[in-house]
Amino acid sequence: MLKNYFKIAWRNLIKNRVFSLANILGLSCAFAVAILLTMTALFELSFDQFHENKDSAYQLYLSNQTPRGPEISVSNPVPLAPALLEEVSGIKHIARAVSEDVLVTYNAKELSLDAEYVDPAYFEIFTYPTLFGNAKNPLPEKNTVGISEETAQKIFGTTDNVIGKIISLKMGRDEQPFTIASILAETPKNSSVDFEIVVPFESHPDYLSNKDVWDSQFHPIYLQLEKGVSVAQFEKNTIPFTALHYKGSIESEIRDGAVPDAEGRYKQFHLMPITDRHFASYMTGVAKVDRIFPYMILGIAFVIIFIVSANFINMSIALSEKRLKEIGMRKTLGAIKKQLFFQFWMESVLVFVVSVVLGLVASNLLLNPFKTLFNTKASFSDVTQPSVILLFMLALLIITFIAGGYPALLMSKLGTLKALKGKLEVGKNRLRNSLIVLQFVIAIILISGTLVLHGQIEFMRNKDLGYNKEQVVSIPLNGKKNSYSVVNLLRDELKGNPDILGVSGADNNLGRGRDGSQSSSMMGFDYKGRGVITNALTVDYDYTNTLDLQLVSGRAFDRDFATDSLSLVINETMAKQLGDEDPLSIRIPMDDGAVTYSVIGVIKDYHFQDISKQIEPLTLFMNKDWDLYYAYVKVAPKNVAKSFDAIKTAWGKIEPQAEFLGSFLDENVDRTFRREKTMATIVSSGSVLGILLSCIGLFAISMLVVAQRTKEIGVRKVVGASVSSVALLLTKDFLKLVGIAFVIATPIAWYFLNEWLQNYAFHVTLSPLFFMGAGFLATLIAFITVGTRTVKAASANPVKSLRTE
Repeated sequence: MLKNYFKIAWRNLIKNRVFSLANILGLSCAFAVAILLTMTALFELSFDQFHENKDSAYQLYLSNQTPRGPEISVSNPVPLAPALLEEVSGIKHIARAVSEDVLVTYNAKELSLDAEYVDPAYFEIFTYPTLFGNAKNPLPEKNTVGISEETAQKIFGTTDNVIGKIISLKMGRDEQPFTIASILAETPKNSSVDFEIVVPFESHPDYLSNKDVWDSQFHPIYLQLEKGVSVAQFEKNTIPFTALHYKGSIESEIRDGAVPDAEGRYKQFHLMPITDRHFASYMTGVAKVDRIFPYMILGIAFVIIFIVSANFINMSIALSEKRLKEIGMRKTLGAIKKQLFFQFWMESVLVFVVSVVLGLVASNLLLNPFKTLFNTKASFSDVTQPSVILLFMLALLIITFIAGGYPALLMSKLGTLKALKGKLEVGKNRLRNSLIVLQFVIAIILISGTLVLHGQIEFMRNKDLGYNKEQVVSIPLNGKKNSYSVVNLLRDELKGNPDILGVSGADNNLGRGRDGSQSSSMMGFDYKGRGVITNALTVDYDYTNTLDLQLVSGRAFDRDFATDSLSLVINETMAKQLGDEDPLSIRIPMDDGAVTYSVIGVIKDYHFQDISKQIEPLTLFMNKDWDLYYAYVKVAPKNVAKSFDAIKTAWGKIEPQAEFLGSFLDENVDRTFRREKTMATIVSSGSVLGILLSCIGLFAISMLVVAQRTKEIGVRKVVGASVSSVALLLTKDFLKLVGIAFVIATPIAWYFLNEWLQNYAFHVTLSPLFFMGAGFLATLIAFITVGTRTVKAASANPVKSLRTE
């Protein structure tokens, strides 16, 4: 019997090859895209799930009630971790960590590597397997390091006999020898921390000077709780500790007008689960875990499968018109509902199975282009886990049962006489219309999202950031020479080039450079009896001129003034925070009054951080005791490519062993909203595919309606109806459905897009034009899809139409 079902199913698929091909093509595309999207979403959701202690491992953060409102700090002072371990119960392991680049030298090789400065307990909390060396303690001594397997290949060309070899690390301005004590496995692709070398935390250049300092914060802290200790219990245990060690800071906040939280506290330690770290955001002053990106991807995969399943239902109903007499004959010969149901359901299963196989093949062929386009490290291993495969098979069974079972049930329930007459009254089918409306609701939401996402990206890309981003190249200073010497040597090498307009340096980059780093430095001090917080930036001469920053008052740092090492240049927001009428009269005592700085200039606010943030107070220092980490070179608008090559050549002469990682600032800025671009690409692709699949279903339904109204079309043509009036008559019912979809979709799209835009301090205005444009596009596409079929029917010879019955 089963063999007979398959045989008849195959014959019917071949007989209706156009519809079969449309179904298989649509389903195959949908499954291929859904597999790739699901793979990406599962990869994102798997971040940090590989740690064996993931259920008891946390990142520490401190909530602060300040005069500016609530703020979150994940940077901590050096003595905090040892003090917590000693004074607060419930901690099994605690570790400090700092992510920085470090320059490694071995013989004539120089490599800039991603380093992680960690305490020994770091490897008790996290699962980073050791391949060679002491697995329990990969860093047994202060002068030892651990390197990844790939790093060993880079430095030595092998992993054999590497343990015990000595390499040099340049940390700050000093170069020190370290012994390789271990080789670690490569960090998983779904790890929030990616390192090439691990170094003892106590070897960090800032460790000794901050060992007992509580007001210098520059590193995160991770801990593992004792078994049976809850997060709430630990946080309660830290209350007296916080009151003791942060007493002075709390008193300063109260003095400056801070308001306590709901529990009457000004500072409170909290724990963020390690598995939430990748999705955590602290921008609003509240710890927020947001998995909207992977869930959005899963949602798009789901709606694509929904659209194509709805199409399958509608197309199956459209095909049933041709099979009514077959059903009538089968019933006359004794076929029961169960047999008819299984026959039609088997045809559906066959189509879905073929489509899944083709979808798997297509997704495998598209994997590499997909990974490049969407900037993901996902792989098929993310979807080949037993639980995922089982869930997929169950979902496939449900989909085929619903998508294939409904038309099968509809046709198997037909009365014998109706079937023999060839009548299938589905003209006012509520389910059919509901599916069309829902398809276009989804399509309009996706189109709206695409338009707003691209609008926000263009807004961020074209916004005036307050500095020259098109003509300035930033270069990470990743070589062995002193940073100030490198900047001066660059000036000398490029001095005679008429296309080079300026050279300077700073300790932070604008945007995200090719080295991948993005950081900021904060500092606080008391001014006129109240606390002041500012971003701190160390710069070299010519910084404002090189970046075309606009001076509001005063002057920039100048070589003719020897006292500029004790001078400050501040931005407008910082000037407002200080509150004096004349910013140039401000004198700020620092280091407990040992040093006094004078404000010599005020620059116009510029976006030195991501555009998603409000512009914060900024203070520029010029202190040769503090290193620079980036050089900036301004080039003339003409011969930009030639100027870039000249900079690269000059770098090769100055730092021949160091990799040149220069990039224009507009490239750096683009990298800061890479995720937004990925989201826009995914939503755009989903919109295009969703519209195409919806149109396939709409086309099938229009064929059904036209087939049912063929005689009516002929009568109308005979009594004088024009082709346009007949076409409009047949089309308007579908356009009404699109109109209903627009009314439903617009408020939904507006709500979610408005919520998303609130994540940006500066964003595009949510204009009604976005939604009108989405509705117009959906209507136009629907009109073209249905119109091609209805115009053809309206243009047919009425004699042929009247002979249909």
